[in-house]
Amino acid sequence: MRRVLIASDQALLVEEEDLEGAMRLHAALVAAPPTGVVELVPAARTVLVRFDPTLVDEVSLAKELGGVEAVHGGLPTAGSVTIGVRYDGQDLDEVADLLGVSAEQVAARHAAATWRVAFTGYAPGFGYLVGDDPLFDVPRRSSPRTRIPAGSVGLAGTFSGVYPRESPGGWQLIGRTDAPMWDLHRDPPALLAPGMTVRFERLERESVAVT
Repeated sequence: MRRVLIASDQALLVEEEDLEGAMRLHAALVAAPPTGVVELVPAARTVLVRFDPTLVDEVSLAKELGGVEAVHGGLPTAGSVTIGVRYDGQDLDEVADLLGVSAEQVAARHAAATWRVAFTGYAPGFGYLVGDDPLFDVPRRSSPRTRIPAGSVGLAGTFSGVYPRESPGGWQLIGRTDAPMWDLHRDPPALLAPGMTVRFERLERESVAVT
């Protein structure tokens, strides 16, 4: 059941029952944003809606948001990107054991899957990706690492992601990429945005990149 909450005098928080609902609501609002809306920030079960109070009042907007019909069927894409990955992560063998397949199958199926940016967060440039292969559902590490190199490709729960910078983290690491996930000299700086389709290209050579 959807709930619309006041987050501030210029923002409302719309709660959905699950990630799928939040993604479908976000897609609907991107396609037809209500009057006065200036920014949409999706998360795991919510969409933060920032608005201009000179153009719309919170009561009217809350009522409109409560009645927005979420997107049905296939979700529209907000562009696509292919990221080259070398599958040599520290946790690849452990992930394979957890999933009951070989390390080769983990790499092959991760690269064969189609991923979508559900939302961003944690660090600038970090996208939480959901895929179409039900194999990928693994627990976070019981003991997080204090240092994970930038470009590390990981899994946690049903999500995959790429660390945009060196940082602590508890995701299971299966590979690495040289693709810059966050670059202040690029417009926009973030390579990934909610709604984008992501494909991972398996690379055997030392150099890994993005196209």
